[in-house]
Amino acid sequence: MDKSGFLYVSDKTKNEVRRWKMGEYSNEGFVVAGGNGEGHKLNQLHHPTFIFVDEDQSIYISDRDNHRVMKWRKNAKEGIVVAGGKGQGNSLAQLSNPQGVIVDHLGNVYVADWKNDRIMRWCERSQEGSIVVGGNKKGVQANQIYGPKGLSFDVHGNLYVVDCDNHRIQKFDIDLN
Repeated sequence: MDKSGFLYVSDKTKNEVRRWKMGEYSNEGFVVAGGNGEGHKLNQLHHPTFIFVDEDQSIYISDRDNHRVMKWRKNAKEGIVVAGGKGQGNSLAQLSNPQGVIVDHLGNVYVADWKNDRIMRWCERSQEGSIVVGGNKKGVQANQIYGPKGLSFDVHGNLYVVDCDNHRIQKFDIDLN
């Protein structure tokens, strides 16, 4: 949901993201990302999962099976890759089945890199991300995560991670500067 009252839903079967105005339920909504079949082109998605909408109504989408995060600006016909997109893997330029995505006030993109058990931060126009949480094998210790899914920030800049396979939510103090 954005501040203008629009609801966004990712459809992993139709490989698209749709938008509805709250209160207007009699229509099918509008495709705002994807909708061009399953694929890896810039106008396509392959199993979109989590989404984040910024102040400008740009949509950040975890494009899970393309191992990337896409940004679709309002009214765009195609997206741009803002994280990953270099095939599945565990290098700093790669993601493996990305899930939760969130963007901070500086425009940095945070991604729950599910199969790599880490949270990555990608600065604007960066070719590589940096590991901010995990990345030291899955586990139950405080500095480890296992199957991260959702992400959220609080007003103090703390990062909350849904550590799915450990059945817990962890709080991390992340330097946002």
